[in-house]
Amino acid sequence: MRVSRIAFLALLFAVPAAGQQQPATQPIFSYQEVMIPVRDGVRLQTVVLAPTNATKPLPILFRRTPYGVPEKAPEQMPTSWKELAQDGYIFVIQNLRGRFKSEGYFKLSSQVDLNDPKATNETTDAYDSIEWLIKNVPNNNGKVGMYGVSYDGLTTALALLHPHPALKAISEQASPVDQWMNDDFHRYGALRESYAFEYAVMEQSDKNKNTHFEFEKYDTFDWYLALGPLSRINEKYLQGKIPAWNDIVEHPDYDVYWKSEAWVRQLHSSAVPNLNVAGFWDQEDPWGPWQIFRHAGEQDPDHTNFIVAGPWFHGQWQTQKGDSIGIIPFGGHETSREFRENIEAPFFRCYLHGSGDKPAWQASTFQSGSNEWRTYSAWPPKEAKLTKLYFHADGTLSFSAPDKAHSNAAYREYVSDPANPVPYRQRPISPTYPGGDWRTWEVADQRFAEDRPDVLTYISSPLDRDLIVTGSLSADLFASTSGTDADFIVKLIDVYPENAVKPDWNPEEGPKPGQYAQSLNGYELPVAMEVRRGRYLHSFEQPRALVPNQPQKWDVSLRDHDYVFLQGHRIMVQVQSSWFPVIDRNPQKFVPSIYKAEARDFQRATQRIYSNSEMPSHLNLPIMP
Repeated sequence: MRVSRIAFLALLFAVPAAGQQQPATQPIFSYQEVMIPVRDGVRLQTVVLAPTNATKPLPILFRRTPYGVPEKAPEQMPTSWKELAQDGYIFVIQNLRGRFKSEGYFKLSSQVDLNDPKATNETTDAYDSIEWLIKNVPNNNGKVGMYGVSYDGLTTALALLHPHPALKAISEQASPVDQWMNDDFHRYGALRESYAFEYAVMEQSDKNKNTHFEFEKYDTFDWYLALGPLSRINEKYLQGKIPAWNDIVEHPDYDVYWKSEAWVRQLHSSAVPNLNVAGFWDQEDPWGPWQIFRHAGEQDPDHTNFIVAGPWFHGQWQTQKGDSIGIIPFGGHETSREFRENIEAPFFRCYLHGSGDKPAWQASTFQSGSNEWRTYSAWPPKEAKLTKLYFHADGTLSFSAPDKAHSNAAYREYVSDPANPVPYRQRPISPTYPGGDWRTWEVADQRFAEDRPDVLTYISSPLDRDLIVTGSLSADLFASTSGTDADFIVKLIDVYPENAVKPDWNPEEGPKPGQYAQSLNGYELPVAMEVRRGRYLHSFEQPRALVPNQPQKWDVSLRDHDYVFLQGHRIMVQVQSSWFPVIDRNPQKFVPSIYKAEARDFQRATQRIYSNSEMPSHLNLPIMP
């Protein structure tokens, strides 16, 4: 859930490159640190940064974070504030209760009980803080906006459940909504092992800092594999001292605890004009913004519910340029700057300054492939036609269904071995934090996995025209396992032609400093990837064992996308049963709780994917005319 997490303050107050901004001759902000009291008497550490050149009352832009507030005013304008600051705002940043100097207990929780008038939570803390700010911050105009990325996006979004009257606009960016169903800690009940463990340690080891777990090995794939069953994390390392990890292992299924964490279940209207922001390659919170958008849209009479999505990793839209992700260029667009300049700043300008028009669209995307900004009056677009792309037993993909003459035995199979799981990215796998290649693993070339015997590959012929996929994607697998539990991971991939030299440098001259030196010849770019866990196929609340060797349908959501598979490219699907250690190993033997599985429970299993007329495994692609 967490933007480059600890790196967020560094990103926010980064010093621009030489020649881009000159040092200010006088302070651009005044700095004040205050302790704001909330309803239960707890005081929250808060920093107020007011522009020194203000000539009139200004609105407040408020951000609430667990990562620490600045210790002084920035000497130069932060990259992510440049476009906003041109309109004039008082920037306020607050540490959540229990973090750094803020009093109280940090729960690492999004539970909100609107029926308990005595309850305190992030929703009530935001309300009380806004009440204090508009009464005590000099020269504010009585209007408040909230925004933030990741955890800061979560605390922004939670204000939707009971907004203060002065809260006039919010932009919840990459906010999680349901930590069991998707987002940071799980994918439909499958634990995101490395992320959940490392993040819980980072935020709950020490009140006064963000802590990185010290691995004995650089390649964390080896470390997690040597660790063995998940029960050993507490036994060997945490000793029950990290509450968030304890909660995870004590609640393996979608029970009352997780449902109360899923705060979006209480959201049914657009209570405040809200701009959701999502990254199509967000490696942490790709799902939440779309769920907020859909829930807020249940009642939106004033049409104030918007979503923006782009080709970004987690929080990339707040970086300086956003002209590429990994080695994938965006056709000369600086998508991050364009978002802030053309969408984010005008949104807050409209609702907090009363200047300009509200967005004329409901959804705006930067469409990858075509590398163009698009706007839509409704999402998903009504013009998109859901079309099936079929798997065939010879390893091909096509829009033609398997022939009825094919035998019911038309399938492909592989052996999945928990002792030799498929890595989720090319090894060595560095720790999640601090930084590194974690941010861009979702666009990494998938050729590293293609030739493994436990990965099935299906591929189309080269496309004879551009294929525009816009809307919600999914897969319907017909699959069986020789075990009593299993995972299936589906990866939708764009395969570049072998002559796909990147256009931003001359191959005869080679790359210039700062340009890419790697071509895209044959690059296998993931477009959408997801996992489903067999024990939860029929019920998220009550897991059950699979019947060995009995085929059944696996519905795999691949989320929302706006992507163009270009003419000459090919479409590929990879199917596998492990994705380690971003997803914990399934023992492939049903046990009541995977968190209590023992070493002897992990076993090899034969997995089959069927491709015949009765069991036609396929993708569901919303294709634009």
